[in-house]
Amino acid sequence: MRHSHSSNKRDYYELLAIERTATPDEIKKAYRKLAVKFHPDKNPGDKTAEEKFKEIGEAYEVLSDENKRAAYDRYGHAAFSQGMGGGAGAGGHDPFEVFREVFGQGGGGIFGSIFEDAFSGNERSSRGRGADLRYDMQISFEEAARGCEKEISVTKMETCEHCSGSGAAAGSSATTCSTCRGAGQVYVTRGFFSVAQACPRCHGAGQMIEKPCPTCHGAGRQEKASKIKIKIPAGIEDGSRLRSTGQGEGGSRGGTPGDLYIVVHVEPHDIFQRDGQDLYCEIPISFAKAALGGEIKVPTLEGEAHVKIPAGTASGKVFRLRGKGVTALNGRSMGDLHVKVYVEVPAKLTADQRAKLQAFADSCNEETHPEEQSFFRKAKEFFR
Repeated sequence: MRHSHSSNKRDYYELLAIERTATPDEIKKAYRKLAVKFHPDKNPGDKTAEEKFKEIGEAYEVLSDENKRAAYDRYGHAAFSQGMGGGAGAGGHDPFEVFREVFGQGGGGIFGSIFEDAFSGNERSSRGRGADLRYDMQISFEEAARGCEKEISVTKMETCEHCSGSGAAAGSSATTCSTCRGAGQVYVTRGFFSVAQACPRCHGAGQMIEKPCPTCHGAGRQEKASKIKIKIPAGIEDGSRLRSTGQGEGGSRGGTPGDLYIVVHVEPHDIFQRDGQDLYCEIPISFAKAALGGEIKVPTLEGEAHVKIPAGTASGKVFRLRGKGVTALNGRSMGDLHVKVYVEVPAKLTADQRAKLQAFADSCNEETHPEEQSFFRKAKEFFR
C-alpha cells in the first residue's frame, strides 16, 4: 500500500494524467503532450502555465527514473524531502535530456532554438572558431557575364605569428581555469532550468595564460590587412554570394578560421537588360528601313552582329540571336540575345522632304496600309 504524502504537492501520476501502472513509453508520451501545451514560450506571461510546466517537469523527472519512481511509489513526496536522499532532481540528472527527447536538440521552432543557442553556441566558443566576414563587391555587367578574377584587401583578425595563436609569451604556459575547471563553460540558472554558457573568466577556452604574448596581449590574434584573390564565375547574377573557405577571421588560440562571404553587386548596363541567361535590348530603325528593308548592326557582348530587316517590318518586332546571351554558371549552355526594333518617327523635315512624304501619303491606298484601313472600317461600323 502506498505511503501517504508528506506535503500538499499534487500526485505525480495525476499531474501527467496516467495510471500508476503506466509504462516508461506511456510516461514519456504523456509528458511530451503536456510539455508542449504548457511551455512558457507558448504561454508568454501566463504564470499558471509556467507553474504547471514546472510541476509536470518535476513529475517526469521522478517517474522516468526507475529508482526514483520506486521510492515515490513507496514513500510519496516524502521520499525526496530532507533527510531522505535529497529533493527531486538531485543526483546529476541532466535537465536538458527531457527537452532533447521532446523537442530535439538543434530542432526548428521556438523550442529547438533554446537548446541550439545553449549548446552549439558554447561549443563554438570553446573551439574558438573565427568569425565569418562579409565583403560587398561591385563588378561590371561584362565581368558578370564573362567571369573575372578580382583581388580584394580585407583587414581582419588573424592568428598571431609570434605565439602561433596560443596567446602565451615564449617560455610560458597556460593553466587550467579555476572557475570552470577546464570545461570552458558554466551552468547558469534561468528561471526553472539551467543553461550552459561560456565561462566568463576564460571566455570558453578552459585555460588561463600566465604571461600573455606581448604582440597580441594574450588574444592569440592580431589585426592584419590581407590581399585575397576571388574568382568570379561567368554567368553570376546580381546579389549572388560566394564563399571563400578559411578566409574569415582567425580562430582564437589556434582555433579554426571563419569563412569570407563575398556578395556580388552587378552594375546595370546602358544597352542590355538581363533575364537569367538571356539578354534584351531595343534598337531604333528608320521609317525607310522598316518599309524597304535592309541590315542593321547590333551590339553583343562579343562585338557587333548584323541583322537583316525584312521589308515591311513593324515597330516592336523582335529578332532572336542564338548563343549571344550569357554563359550559364555551369558553362554548359549560352543564352540568347533578343533584339526589339522600333520605328523612329522623323522629328524634323525639310520642305522638300515634307512635300515628298505628303506625295507618298496621298498615293497610299488600302493595299499600302491594310491594317489601318481595316481598323477604320470597323470603327465606322461601330459608330454607325
